Amino acid sequence: MSDKQLLHLVIGGELEDVEHNTFRDLKKVDLVGAYGSYQEALTAWRSKAQSTVDNALMRYFIIHAHKLMTPDEDHDHH
Repeated sequence: MSDKQLLHLVIGGELEDVEHNTFRDLKKVDLVGAYGSYQEALTAWRSKAQSTVDNALMRYFIIHAHKLMTPDEDHDHH
């Protein structure tokens, strides 16, 4: 059993095009939630993915967050 903490984030939004997975507007990204298990994230993803049938450019994704960061003055903010 790994002692690493792993979060699964579910996000979505309208894409510029489906081949490059680039969001059209990052200010309109839908943060569905953060989940402690992949199964919970998959359930949330499926629920949202079903709602996108009317918009071919709307997509939802699961992101696996392996590292938590604390903002401080020493990091580059680009």
